[in-house]
Amino acid sequence: MEERIPTNLRTLLILEVLGQSDRPLSPTEINHEIGLPKQTIHRLCTKLEQEGFLARETDGKKLRPTRRARLMASGILHSSRDHIARHQVMQRVAEDVGETVNFVVPDSGGMIYIDRIETDWPFRVQLPVGTHVPFHCTASGKTFLASLSPKARLAMVRSLRLQSLTPNTLCTDAALLAELKQVAKLGYAIDREEFVEGMVAIAVPILDERGRYAASLAFHGPAQRLTIEDAVARKQILIDAAQTMRDVLFC
Repeated sequence: MEERIPTNLRTLLILEVLGQSDRPLSPTEINHEIGLPKQTIHRLCTKLEQEGFLARETDGKKLRPTRRARLMASGILHSSRDHIARHQVMQRVAEDVGETVNFVVPDSGGMIYIDRIETDWPFRVQLPVGTHVPFHCTASGKTFLASLSPKARLAMVRSLRLQSLTPNTLCTDAALLAELKQVAKLGYAIDREEFVEGMVAIAVPILDERGRYAASLAFHGPAQRLTIEDAVARKQILIDAAQTMRDVLFC
């Protein structure tokens, strides 16, 4: 099989297997899906690690995609026809809710804004594309955390610095975990002025074809104009748009 598959395609297959997994994998586990000679799979994984596409877990055995690999994937998504379709869906949401709409994905530095539609209101909260925001006090971040298994969620929360940014920020593991349990049950997350005083936000998960979390779709606005009750009342707009994005991005 090694001779029939070019080296560059083999490396892409390794990245694909890791990208489809919800946990880090060892080279042997990766190879269960590919079927290359043992020496080859270890050599290619080492090369991807040296080039900065993979990193080893603390156990020194299992591998995970790095920020470079994630940026490559998001770049492909951004430059393709899917970006245009996604942007059109976001435009419709923005027209329906009358507020700024965001497409957000997890990154090593927090949640990162990949795409957005700005509201026409002169009074708005501006968070440009490329901005990183915390996991623990944003609607998009809580949506991501809630998508994790209870064990992974606990480990992730314990790894975070739960910095208090407003009087409403959840700053203890117990409080945040209780909130995430509720988010997982409801299917959406609310930012109750936890990240920025005077800003309210709501987010829902966008799932891939396997039902796994892929990104968050959110909208936010100033509390003077957008109340928590208003945001929740419009949640179905986000839920429907997230399903459309699933069909667009993962069909």
